[in-house]
Amino acid sequence: MPDEQPPSLLALAESAWRGELDLQFEHHPVHRYYPGACRLAEGLLGFKGIAGFYVIDSGDGLVMLDAGHLLDVKRCFEETRREWPEAPVVAAIYSHHHVDHVFSVTAFDAEADEKGWPRPTVYAHERVPAHFDRYQATLGWNTAINRRQFAIDAPHYRWPDSYRYPDVLYRSNLTFRRGELTFELTHGRGETDDITWTWIPERRILHTGDLFIWAVPNAGNPQKVQRYVGDWADSLEQMLPLGAEILLPGHGLPILGADRVRRALAGTARYLRSIEEQSVAAMNRGLSLDQVVQAVTPPADLADEPYLQPVYDDPSFLVRMVWRRYGGWWDGEFDNVVPATKREQAEAWVELAGGVERVVEAARSESAAGCHAVACHLIEAARHAAPESADVDAARAAIYRANAGTQVSSMARNILNHAALASDQGRRDLASDE
Repeated sequence: MPDEQPPSLLALAESAWRGELDLQFEHHPVHRYYPGACRLAEGLLGFKGIAGFYVIDSGDGLVMLDAGHLLDVKRCFEETRREWPEAPVVAAIYSHHHVDHVFSVTAFDAEADEKGWPRPTVYAHERVPAHFDRYQATLGWNTAINRRQFAIDAPHYRWPDSYRYPDVLYRSNLTFRRGELTFELTHGRGETDDITWTWIPERRILHTGDLFIWAVPNAGNPQKVQRYVGDWADSLEQMLPLGAEILLPGHGLPILGADRVRRALAGTARYLRSIEEQSVAAMNRGLSLDQVVQAVTPPADLADEPYLQPVYDDPSFLVRMVWRRYGGWWDGEFDNVVPATKREQAEAWVELAGGVERVVEAARSESAAGCHAVACHLIEAARHAAPESADVDAARAAIYRANAGTQVSSMARNILNHAALASDQGRRDLASDE
């Protein structure tokens, strides 16, 4: 039986633009891995692992636009050599420091050493090395938060501890030429503060990195360092006058055609701008975080755009990130300035309720009625008050799974499922040693 051919990213891209793909599950822009590689245009190879990354023939060597995850290294090398058996990889551009974008260069370093070629020159923003240093200083923390974010029930999982550092750093803009192509690098802030987006004018190709991910932008991730909602919109608006005809995203599928590219960039920028402006306006009224979250509504006319569905990040998380940037750590609730511990609060509420059993019963009832958030608050109080109770753990697992099943955002869904997995094992959090 012949090997199954990998799907055409171009065919999938057309279906995605028409709204025909299930981006919440089957073709999720982050969680869906497509094997092999796809020729997106003459001299342009596309890969879709956890992230998207690309190799382009400059006419004088190959240039990588991002470099994939550790899981992508072998197939990136093999597919690139299948397409171009002898052309050396001469350069790579990191769009930012995240681990799904930076690893495959190592295979071409090794090849260069073996053949006596110069190693690829890696270009990146000047903040990238400091982020690699931060990763190495916080290996345990990053292991924990990614176990939660992706509901990884694997005690052996560890965050990567070695990185291919860039060779050439820049601050605001950098342009280099290779063969027939010009690579114009521009710094931006959005998902990170070290973003590089790349414009190749001769081919009308725009590589956005994670400034475009075929979903509500990942600008609110609840466990990660500061993200920049309004600055994200600034970068997308900078791209609009270029007239790009091919958009290569950080996640998801390519977009072909100038009108489609413009619509995707403009729509995403307006979505982000609206979230930040509404959030700041509510903050300027002196509202608490809870009130701000309730006051912000994403633009209704963008709700049906296939590239702006909340399948990864949750729109309310973006509001919370705006608050974090401009409002500090206090949420505006006066009892949270110098709060009692969670256990002290839980014990007091459980006593008022008449005992753990009554709280568990109420939590199950709220969950059955579809009031999942309330049910989670109640069962979490029971868990803090009675951490050794098997009955509480059983109820907690069921309640968090029920809540997870209602979430469109995979980030929210996975964190809730992580709590359920922990309760299955009699623990509060699989990623913690307490």
